[in-house]
Amino acid sequence: MKITFISQKGPSFIERNTTHIPVDLAQQCALKAHNHHYTQINQIDDDWDVIILLIPKTQEDRDKLYGLDLVEDAKKKAKQVWYMQEGPSWIFQDLPLHQQFWHYNLLASVDGILCENKTDIPYYEGLVPGKTVVDIPSVMIEDMIEDYPNIEKEEKVMIGGNFCRWYGGFDSYIVAQEFDCSIHAPSMGRKIDGEEMIENITHYPYMNWNEWIKTLATHKYAIHLMSTIAAGTFAMNCAFLGVPCIGYENADTQRLLHPDLSVKMGDVKRARELANKLKNDKKFFENCSKSCKLNYEQLFIERVFLTHMQKVFS
Repeated sequence: MKITFISQKGPSFIERNTTHIPVDLAQQCALKAHNHHYTQINQIDDDWDVIILLIPKTQEDRDKLYGLDLVEDAKKKAKQVWYMQEGPSWIFQDLPLHQQFWHYNLLASVDGILCENKTDIPYYEGLVPGKTVVDIPSVMIEDMIEDYPNIEKEEKVMIGGNFCRWYGGFDSYIVAQEFDCSIHAPSMGRKIDGEEMIENITHYPYMNWNEWIKTLATHKYAIHLMSTIAAGTFAMNCAFLGVPCIGYENADTQRLLHPDLSVKMGDVKRARELANKLKNDKKFFENCSKSCKLNYEQLFIERVFLTHMQKVFS
C-alpha cells in the first residue's frame, strides 16, 4: 500500500540501516511509508491509499495547525485518512479550550483512530462513538541491533526516565534501590535541573537509538513506573534484550511482555516487592528474562506488526 504520515517533521523515507530509528520511525519503516510536513499536504500526490495524521504535541505546532482543515485536505489525497495518537490520550486537554475542540472535531472527521495501547481503545470509543478505533503496536527494526541481546548483563539497573511527573523517574529511582546496585538513567527531553547532583545515580548522555539499545543491553534489571501511558517502547526494548522490566500494566508492551512484573497504576509497594524478588530469587529472574524475550518474538516482531496493520487498512 502507498502510505504517508503527515507530521511536524520534514519529507523523509526511513531506510532499514538507519542508526536512529525510535518507534515512530520504526513504524514508518516497517510500513514502507513516507512522511511529509503538514504544510505540504496540498502539494503531495493525490493517489495515496492511506494518510496518517500524526498531530504534534507542542502548543507552538498546534497553533500553526489551528484553523486548517487537515482532514478535508487529506481526504482529497487518499482513500483512507487516520488519526494517530501521539503521547497519552488526554494530552489535548492540556491545551487551550479552542484547541481542545479543534482536536475533537479532527477525531470526529477522520476515517479511523490509531491508538498506542489497547487500553486506550475504550477512551476513544467513548469520546467519538461509532468511530473505528484500533491499536497500532510498537515495533522495532532489528537489522542493526540483532546481536545486542547477546551482550553480557552487568549488575546494574536502568530506570526508564527522568525526575518529572511525565516519566515518574522519582518512583522508579526509589524502587531501584531494592536491587542494591548501581542505578542508571537516560537523559530525556524532560530532564530537570539538578538530577546530576544525585550521588547514587548515573545519567547517560543523550544517545541515538542504536547507542541507547546497546547501552540498555548491559543492564540486568529495569524499572519504568511511568504514569503517562504512551507507546511503551522502554518495556519493549527491554523484552527484546531479555532485561526484566517492572512497570505499570496499562501499557500493552509492559502487560504483554512482562506480565509477572506488571503492577497496577501507583502500586509502588508491589513494585518494590517484585524488585526484591528479582534480586534474590534467581529462578524468578531467569524465568522473567526468558519469558519476556519469548513474548516479544510472539507478539511484537515486525512480521506480527505488519500482519495486524494490513488487516487494519484492508
